[in-house]
Amino acid sequence: MTIVVTTPTGQIGRRVLAGLLERGEAVRVIARDPLRLDAGVRDRVQIVQGSHNNPAVLDEALRGADGLFWLVPPDATATTTEAHYLRFARPAAAAIRRQRVARVVGVSSAGHGWPARAGILSAAFAMDAEIERSGAAYRALSMPFFMENLLRQREAIRDQGIFMLANTGERPLATVAIRDIAATAVALLADPSWGGQQHLPVFGPDRLSPFQMAEVISEEVGRPVAFRQVSVEDVASALAQRGASEGTVRDLAEATVAANAGIYDADRAAATPAPTDFRTWCRAVLRPALLA
Repeated sequence: MTIVVTTPTGQIGRRVLAGLLERGEAVRVIARDPLRLDAGVRDRVQIVQGSHNNPAVLDEALRGADGLFWLVPPDATATTTEAHYLRFARPAAAAIRRQRVARVVGVSSAGHGWPARAGILSAAFAMDAEIERSGAAYRALSMPFFMENLLRQREAIRDQGIFMLANTGERPLATVAIRDIAATAVALLADPSWGGQQHLPVFGPDRLSPFQMAEVISEEVGRPVAFRQVSVEDVASALAQRGASEGTVRDLAEATVAANAGIYDADRAAATPAPTDFRTWCRAVLRPALLA
């Protein structure tokens, strides 16, 4: 059985790759720059160089493959997030069909069925619909806020004792650790017995508000850390100053509004909790990052 892994040097993809190799699976990777792979990994996988929105690259990588790990890398400069996602998903769906790939596991978002536009989350749903049209068995891993998003604010947490989000401070914020996403993907990719198409919620076990998250962080890092709620407009302005396109800024703002309105709630209620709680993540990931 051969499994193809996209984004093998990314935060999730490299964990999926490592997990599959630990299980002894035969793995083929699509990599823009194979030299970014660890030397020990390069010796253990088949490498197809290029981008996974290129039909020729996809055909070469998927030929004879039984499974595919699918993730669209972010691009804040794209005109819109949906256009960016579909620029990858459409050629992928066609290649999956041509090469008769049996199973695909994709990184998506929670909130399928939300009745309004939700920016970047809606883009993920459009990607899922495209992959589903390929006819392959598909599991869209449907996640809320990544705990690792807080690592982008490690300097503010360390130096100023604050972290900032546009999410409502009193409302529970559903979260998940990247290692649990990867572990779920590995288990599915290594299991040839499943079929059909399904949105699979992957959520951590907590129901903490950002204010409560700040309390946990404070306890785990040994000094006070506060949560500061900022406006969606402030976040949009900061993203624009960092070079994000107007469409991407709008999409991220819409996603935050949807999160505050409860887009994750139905999937949160249906999910089997993943093992990593927020306190464990702070102890294992955030605190070491602050000390590094």
